[in-house]
Amino acid sequence: MSYSWNWQVFLQPSATGEGTYLSWLFEGLKWTVTLSLTAWIIALIVGSIIGVLRTVPNRWLGIIAATYVEVFRNIPLLVQLFIWYFVLPELLPGKMGDSFKQMNPLAQQFLSAMVCLGLFTAARVAGQVRAGINSLPPGQKNAGLAMGFTLAQCYRHVLLPMAYRIIVPPLTSEFLNIFKNSAVATTIGLIELSRQAQQLVDFTAQPYEAFIAVTLLYVMINVTVMYLMRRVEKTVQVPGFVGGK
Repeated sequence: MSYSWNWQVFLQPSATGEGTYLSWLFEGLKWTVTLSLTAWIIALIVGSIIGVLRTVPNRWLGIIAATYVEVFRNIPLLVQLFIWYFVLPELLPGKMGDSFKQMNPLAQQFLSAMVCLGLFTAARVAGQVRAGINSLPPGQKNAGLAMGFTLAQCYRHVLLPMAYRIIVPPLTSEFLNIFKNSAVATTIGLIELSRQAQQLVDFTAQPYEAFIAVTLLYVMINVTVMYLMRRVEKTVQVPGFVGGK
């Protein structure tokens, strides 16, 4: 099979007349980065709360947290996305459901993907936070309580700061995964990086150039994230613990 390579296709005016095909890819990159970062903030906050609840000496809170983790971690991400986008708006109370349906379609797609991706990743972050807390010597918690800290203060000022330092490497993996998982948003129409590549192929019939370019952009994102997280790890590492000297 003969194939005509044409790398200049990215500089050609787009079929819609709005910039070039290269600008399409950068627009998709913008949505991918925005979606992933906002979902990561949700994942880090919710995951930290759930992770803490799995370690507190309260059986019912532990059961609730464990149920959350098992539900969100074991239901496929694509199924969860369809539930958030297609099913949940129908279950919301009248005005809330109507308000969501009347939103800009792009806003609907972005919010659904952001919440879904954030809560899905939060279940995995919770496991990392729990492992980080459980890896600390019991004496740290006991010392905090002996100094007069409440349990909440002990978590805030003693356990969590140390746990976060230990779990930077596994958190880096989850951070990278959230960028890759953002590609599922294309199934509900969000014009992120993968979706833009598909559109570029539809309009130009140059699939190799389109997907090679998208691959390179994903590699660029991953290298940037790994570099930044490595800098964070070196900055916060504690001597005597994982990664410390």
